[in-house]
Amino acid sequence: MRTLLELAQFYDEKLFPGILVLEEKRKEVATLVYAYSFIIFLIGALVFFFSLKIPGSDSGIHGHYVDFRIPGTIIAATFSGMYFVYRLLTRSYVSDFKDVVIKQIVNFMDDSLVYQKDGFIRESEFKSSEIFNHSINEYKGDDLIQGTIGKTKIKFSELCAKYVTQGKNRSERIIFKGLFFIADFNKDFCKKTFVLPDRVESMLGGLGTIFQKMNISRPPLVKLEDPEFEKLFSVYSDDPIESRYILSTSLMQRIVSFKKKSKREIYLSFIRSNVYIAIWYKRNLFEPKVFTTMLDFAPIQEYFEDLELAIKIVDDLNLNTRIWSKQ
Repeated sequence: MRTLLELAQFYDEKLFPGILVLEEKRKEVATLVYAYSFIIFLIGALVFFFSLKIPGSDSGIHGHYVDFRIPGTIIAATFSGMYFVYRLLTRSYVSDFKDVVIKQIVNFMDDSLVYQKDGFIRESEFKSSEIFNHSINEYKGDDLIQGTIGKTKIKFSELCAKYVTQGKNRSERIIFKGLFFIADFNKDFCKKTFVLPDRVESMLGGLGTIFQKMNISRPPLVKLEDPEFEKLFSVYSDDPIESRYILSTSLMQRIVSFKKKSKREIYLSFIRSNVYIAIWYKRNLFEPKVFTTMLDFAPIQEYFEDLELAIKIVDDLNLNTRIWSKQ
């Protein structure tokens, strides 16, 4: 695996000339975004002001009732317009950035990996993990990376899965946002095993175990012997014996170490012959910062570390060691 020192050398010798060109484009795009956003904001402010003069919409001044629907709609439309313009004006820059920066960093880390900026893990594969059993009606992603690390086939991408209700009381629930990773585990599992963050037991102690056992959306709860692992995760499986074979003492320690290293909420499932890993992120991954200079090594290091976290899962979980063979 590449080091930060090697990345710094790669940045100076290979990335920087392309980033210099990108930086000029970034400045132009940022200027346009500021200008159009200001115009939209100004129009929105004027419309908002005049809406207060509509009979029945203002009230504090004239003593009538307050109808916040019109000004509220104007504010929402103004910010929606600003966001739309931002997406439209930055689209070409973002695409160029991924070709010049992200693709080259992926190749620098392992030239056998294939990067597709517009590709992502298919929804059917995401659902096959059965990690999140809530309904989904909005699904998107990007930055698909796939290939073989050692003996292990992997693929991962950024994903965002939501459940949105339409109509007057529109609501939006994010089911998952972050990095979704799939690897061949070289073992045909007969049953399904899930490793999920333990929120209930960590809050309620022994009482939490009772609630976990009542979780009818999952297979039976399996208690394992590693106290630190048990403190962080809940394990559910159709076959407790198989789940204990999968989650060996070594693998449990590796999952705990990975959880501490990533400092993120992680979910795993072992189904058929795959291990699925969902790593929750609040921020967008592998996206350029339009209002911040690119002539700085810090964002490059952040992209590298995000990619390294995923690619090193193979080593972190020791997936190249073939302790089983497929049937």
